[in-house]
Parts: sequence; C-alpha cells; structure tokens
Amino acid sequence: MRRMAEETGSRRGPERRVSSQIQREVTQLILDRRLRAGAPLPTETELMNDLGVSRNSVREALKALQALDIVDIRHGYGTYVGQASLTPFADGLTFRTLARQDDTNETGALAEILQVREVLEEGLIHRVAAVLTEAELDRLEAVVAEMEEAGRAGRPFPELDREFHELLYAPLGNALVPQLLGAFWTVFSRVAGVRGWTDDPAPEVTVRRHRDIVTALRARDVEAAQRAMADHFRGIEARAAQASRGVS
Repeated sequence: MRRMAEETGSRRGPERRVSSQIQREVTQLILDRRLRAGAPLPTETELMNDLGVSRNSVREALKALQALDIVDIRHGYGTYVGQASLTPFADGLTFRTLARQDDTNETGALAEILQVREVLEEGLIHRVAAVLTEAELDRLEAVVAEMEEAGRAGRPFPELDREFHELLYAPLGNALVPQLLGAFWTVFSRVAGVRGWTDDPAPEVTVRRHRDIVTALRARDVEAAQRAMADHFRGIEARAAQASRGVS
C-alpha cells in the first residue's frame, strides 16, 4: 500500500511541474506573438503540436490561466487572450481578509489593506497636485456637491466616493492606478457586505473630508492635501473598527 502511495506521489509531482511549465509556455507564446486582449489563441490541437503535450495537459493549463484572467475560454467559440485584470488579486485579497476575521484583532487584515491604499494615495496626491487643472478640480468639487446632496437626502453614496478617487488620479494617465484602487475598493466593499457593516453614520463628515482635499489642491498645498487624505482614511478605519464591534 505504501509503495502504491509512493508511486502515485511520484507521478503527481512531475504532473504538477509539467502543468506549471505549460502555463509558462502558453504565456510566453502570447507575449512572443504580441497577442492583445481579446485576440484568439491557437486551437487546442495547435497548442498540442507547438508544445508537444497532450490535450488534457493543454486544457489543464488553460483552465489555470483562465483563473488568472490571462486567457478567456469561451465555450463553443474558442480561447482568447484575457484582460489580465486584477480580479484574481481582489478575489484572493477578499478571501484573505475574511479568513482572518477570527484573529484576536478582528480588523487587522482590513486595516492592512487600508494602510496600503493610504500610502498609495498619499504618495500619488503629491504627483497629481502638480497636474490637476481648474476644470478637473471643478469636476471633483461637483462630485463632492453630489455627495452632500445625497447625504442630506439620506442616501448612501459609496459610488460617488469611488468616482471622486478615480477622477482625482485620472490626470496621471497611469492605467494601473485605477485598477489597484478599484481592487482595494472592491475588497473593502465585499467585506463590508459580508459583515453587514452600514454606511458612514455621519455623511457630512465624509463630505467635509473630501472637500478639504479639493480645497487644499486648489491652493496647490500638497502637505494640506496629504493631511486631508490622511484624515479621510482615519475616518474609514474608525468606521471599520466600530462596525466590527457592532457600534453604530
């Protein structure tokens, strides 16, 4: 029995290595051929011939790459290059955060995410302060006004909050920034939803913090903008801590 288990294990080990290798080779094929997102991949038969592996090995590798959004398997149509989005990253981070909610410090995992996002945004605001136009600042102010109106009407405004941060860093022209911020936002929203956390009980405070950011940026006062952003994150962290303890 032991010998059989050892033989089985010895077979499984190489299979894992072969699967990982095939994944790397498929990825390299995409890069070598300069295939863009949405472009069709070679058929299974072509991949079998190009890589010298079985159909099952190809399918296993493609499924693994699909989970990473590197390929997109469309049943009945074929396999295409994926968007390579940060969705797998957000999914993994969500699971990691929820799985750690039983820790002694219940909000520890979520606090780590907020800390990383805060460092990212405080660093970026230094760059964006130098390039924001008056028209872009007007648009940010308009979003804050929408937040204020929603708050007065008793409506939650998480999407307006998200729009504010996306607009704030759009002038940088860095496509990765909104994806990273969106991933962190998605994780926070998912965790809040699972835990049944409510929206900010003091929307006027959230509005004021966002307006403070815009005011500082209009004055081209980077330090004040960074302080305003830090205050904003202190509010998010306090809300998360209160919600985790059931404090309204």
